[in-house]
Amino acid sequence: MSKQAGMNKITTAVIRDMKRKGEKISMLTAYDYPTAQIVDEAGVDIILIGDSLGMVVLGYDSTLPVTMEDMIHHTKAVSRAVKHAMVVADMPFMSYQVSVEDALYNAGRFLQEAGAHGVKLEGGREVAEVTKRITAAGIPVMAHLGLTPQSVHQFGGYKVQGKEERAAKRILEDAKILEEAGAFSLVLECIPAALAKEVTQSISIATIGIGAGVDCDGQVLVLHDMLGMFEKFIPKFVKTYAALNIQMKEAVNQYIDEVKKGGFPEKKHSF
Repeated sequence: MSKQAGMNKITTAVIRDMKRKGEKISMLTAYDYPTAQIVDEAGVDIILIGDSLGMVVLGYDSTLPVTMEDMIHHTKAVSRAVKHAMVVADMPFMSYQVSVEDALYNAGRFLQEAGAHGVKLEGGREVAEVTKRITAAGIPVMAHLGLTPQSVHQFGGYKVQGKEERAAKRILEDAKILEEAGAFSLVLECIPAALAKEVTQSISIATIGIGAGVDCDGQVLVLHDMLGMFEKFIPKFVKTYAALNIQMKEAVNQYIDEVKKGGFPEKKHSF
C-alpha cells in the first residue's frame, strides 16, 4: 500500500503549517508521468519540475537553453500523475526577466495549461516586483536564493554563495524582501549552513535547502542525482540513495545477452 493513502493534498497553507509546527518538508524533482507517480505515491510533499531537466533529461550543459515549451510539456506529464504532492514548476531563463507582463503571462500558463500549483523563480530583490505581481494574480511563488543556476555565468561557475559577510547580509535581506513580496517558500542553494539557519529563523515562510545544511525547514534534491542515474557531475551536497545507473546497465546487458543467445523470449513470453 502506498504512503499516499489517507494523506491530504499539500497546499501552500499546509507548507506554512509545517513550518509553524517544525515539521520537515520533503521535495524532489520529477519530469515525467511514471516517475512523478512513484515519487507522489511514496509521499513526497512537493514535486518540482526543475529546469534541471535541461541537464538530466535533455542533455544540455546548463539550464539556460530550457524553454517555456520544454517546461510546459514536462509539467503537463507530471501534473497528470500527481494526487497528493504540491506541483511547482521552474520558470526557465528569460521567461520572467524581460517584463512583469511576460512573467505574469508565463506563470499563468503553468497553472492554466500545465496543471501546476505554483511556480519557482530565481533571484532576490530584483525579482521582488515580479513575485508581488504573480502572487497578486493568485499564483503561488517559490523563491530561490544563493546559487541560482540561471546566473551561473555571472557567478563564474557553480560555487558556494554568501561566504563573505556582505554577500551573506544581502541574502538575508533578499529573503525578507521576497517574504514581503508574497513568496510562500524559499529555496536556499549552496550557502553556508550557519547562514541558512539564520535565514530560516528570520522569516516566517518555509526554507528548502539544497547544499544549505540541516536547519532549513525542508530539503530538495534532483531525483536523477539521488538515485544515481546521472554520473556526469555529482555535487558534494548530493547523497545517492540508490545506484540505478548500474542496475539499469546490468538489466540492459542481460537483455542483450539473452536476445543474442536466444534465451529471450521463452515459451511463456510467446503466443
